[in-house]
Amino acid sequence: MSADRTVDLVPIGTLPPLGVVPKTMHAWTIRTDRHGEPLKSFREEVVDTPVLGPNEVLVLSMAAGVNYNGVWAGLGKPVSVLDAHKHPFHIGGSDCAGVVWKVGNAVKRWKVGDEVVLHCNQTCGECPSCNGYDPMGCDNQKIWGYETPYGSFAQFTLVQAQQLMPKGKDMTWEEAASYSLDLCTAYRMLVDRAKLRPGETVLVWGGAGGLGTFACQIARLVGAVPVAVVSSAEKAAMAMRFGAAGTINRKDFPGLAYTPNETPERKKQRLDAAKAFGKAFMKAADTGRGPDVVFEHPGQETFPTSVFMAARLGRIVICAATSGFDLAFDVRHLWMRQKQIIGSHFAHAEECWRANDLILKGQIKPCMTAVYAYADIARAHDDMLNNRHMGKLSCLVSAPRTGLKTLSEML
Repeated sequence: MSADRTVDLVPIGTLPPLGVVPKTMHAWTIRTDRHGEPLKSFREEVVDTPVLGPNEVLVLSMAAGVNYNGVWAGLGKPVSVLDAHKHPFHIGGSDCAGVVWKVGNAVKRWKVGDEVVLHCNQTCGECPSCNGYDPMGCDNQKIWGYETPYGSFAQFTLVQAQQLMPKGKDMTWEEAASYSLDLCTAYRMLVDRAKLRPGETVLVWGGAGGLGTFACQIARLVGAVPVAVVSSAEKAAMAMRFGAAGTINRKDFPGLAYTPNETPERKKQRLDAAKAFGKAFMKAADTGRGPDVVFEHPGQETFPTSVFMAARLGRIVICAATSGFDLAFDVRHLWMRQKQIIGSHFAHAEECWRANDLILKGQIKPCMTAVYAYADIARAHDDMLNNRHMGKLSCLVSAPRTGLKTLSEML
């Protein structure tokens, strides 16, 4: 269904003529004076459609994936992203599947009408790191949809041309929008940062979530043995479906989570729980030692256990800290057993393409479990904040219904 060329704004689910950009667009925005939980901070508005530069692309967002960075953006924690990018409003969304609607005059690789998925890494493209080392070392590296103002929860999103990747022809828009951020993050963490090897064991925190289900699948492809940490039998079943060799229910170990300002009694309870947790890992992994690699992202609550449990010469690779940023651990376990702590942050374009190829070839499956309507984007983030989800969540934007796979189905 197409709108008249003179219309400045088209309804959600309605397309302007291919390549025609309305002056304004529908978007879910966050503003500084609304910081708080998602049902407060997210609000639907009509805003000006962004103007693209020479190396940029305007993409019609068919569907958008939900990630925890949208929750952080809404909360304004640990800092307000609006203070970082200085834009009057913020449109979240760091995962997207859509259609190239307009290209900058320097863009040669992509054309209007191409069906794409996006990765969320933006770099300057000019510094030594971008040209010969590792673009993730770029001083101007940013996460699109978090550190930039125009993410995917709007009819159009503004991206660098290097962010585009081919969409699988047989994937629905909502499925294609669900995976890139978590898949590429997990890929870099395990393959390029931790250098996971065949036969090694991996402890995967949050094993039924987006990051965790991809970590389990990647570990299996490498030939490693992933053990997923979950919080219910239902989540254990999901982790096993997505490649876990075994699971551990963290609720079976009361007192395992670290809390600041521990009393001596509370610390003893946590250490006893960590020892029992370690034995459960060795049983699930069928090994006599701790994990060779710990896949970390909860942060404050889990990090002391991760450092304690890792095997001699083991690696703890971390990409986030959803339970808190201030980490405390007994450093003796680190130096005396020669363990490593490795920071990792998303992935560069070449890593993203390698990870996306695994999806296109069917070697890794997205773990989308729920799809929300455009009107429910705030609720989707609220469900993520309150852990009322498993796997990946996706939201329709310009796609009028689920199950659609191509632009032609809407014209």
